[in-house]
Amino acid sequence: MSRLRISTRRTASQPLWPRLRDGDSCGRDRILAQAAARFGTPSYVYVTDVIAARLGALRTALGRWFSVSFAVKSNPNPALLGWMQGKVDYLDISSGGEFELAQTAGWQPDRISFTGPAKREPELRPVIAAGLGELVIESLREARLANAIAAELGMVQPVLIRIAPDHVPKGFGDHMAGRPSPFGIDIEDAEQILPQIAALPNLRIIGLHIYSGTQSLKPDAICENWRIFLEVFTHLSEALDLTPEKLIFGSGLGIPHHPGEVELDLDAIAQSIAPDLDAFRALPRFAGTRLVLELGRYLVGPAGYFLTRVVSVKQSRGTRIAICDGGMNANLAASGNFGMVIRRNYVLHRVEDGTAPPEEKHDITGPLCTSIDKLGSGVMLPRLEEGDLIALHAAGAYGPTASPVYFISHPLPSEIMVTDGQMQDVTRLRP
Repeated sequence: MSRLRISTRRTASQPLWPRLRDGDSCGRDRILAQAAARFGTPSYVYVTDVIAARLGALRTALGRWFSVSFAVKSNPNPALLGWMQGKVDYLDISSGGEFELAQTAGWQPDRISFTGPAKREPELRPVIAAGLGELVIESLREARLANAIAAELGMVQPVLIRIAPDHVPKGFGDHMAGRPSPFGIDIEDAEQILPQIAALPNLRIIGLHIYSGTQSLKPDAICENWRIFLEVFTHLSEALDLTPEKLIFGSGLGIPHHPGEVELDLDAIAQSIAPDLDAFRALPRFAGTRLVLELGRYLVGPAGYFLTRVVSVKQSRGTRIAICDGGMNANLAASGNFGMVIRRNYVLHRVEDGTAPPEEKHDITGPLCTSIDKLGSGVMLPRLEEGDLIALHAAGAYGPTASPVYFISHPLPSEIMVTDGQMQDVTRLRP
């Protein structure tokens, strides 16, 4: 079993690192090389300056309408969750275990919502007893179970009802609605099921929740999706005669992972959706409603780098192969086995060490005894040699906890957090 252990100890010899700025590749590589030298590889490096900058840009573009909730499943590192206190408004958890992690990080239960399609009595009871902010109801079964627990505890639990629309626009990497789905209550069934939930005496419906599509890099698709949300929220609130306290917009904001992809234009999203949001907020029913963007990967993904070191290099039938100490066991997503339909390389680079060998094509693999353990195919990089350090970009989300870290029992990846130039070991998983 894994054990939680966070070390923030700093020795007198540990240097203070300069803040990482956009385009500062030398500063970036200096941090990455020092992290690898100090803590080993494979490892993840999370740079909180990058998260802060992204959060600032998000609030500048969309803060006029939205509060921000961070989806813990994207990166549940307790040190990172602790850093987020006072920077994001809420956390969203997807299990009782994540609730414990959030509390370990210092979050108050009333700032936490709980989504997930298979909530069980042993995890619902303690979170309700602790004063969970909102339970996101995804089925009538779940509502009845939560109501019974709240009644036994002598409580009334605030709930949000998750709705699955019948349509998700093109342009999203994953669809969680618009087809058979375990998530939420289908919009076709909502008018029959929601009154039954509303009748449960120990639940109080305070709003609605939709997260129907994720990982979109197309502003038009994101805005079209949010317009669907607004229609659903308006229709169901009127049908229930609900004046919602909170409405959750599953943001769908994506990040570039692959060469050639372009960062989302938040200003374009804001400009396009502004008339719709302003008209929505002008309706008396929604004048006092708090609108919340729920997101995870968008905030933390670009702040992370996955570091792996070349153990061996071989030439095989005309292909130069760099075999590294970390592969899909430590970073499943980069291997293409975490929902990628057609495998594409993540953006990666050779961490500079003062040399500049000519570029050539490489296949980059991990240490596992399986042919699917591949981090790159035909990647143009300076000629790799044994001992070289490789950094995969956009690795701050869905890293260690989304990977089969115990497969073949190779060393588990370390986690390093860099805040205000200060580096600390925040590794959660230990042998």
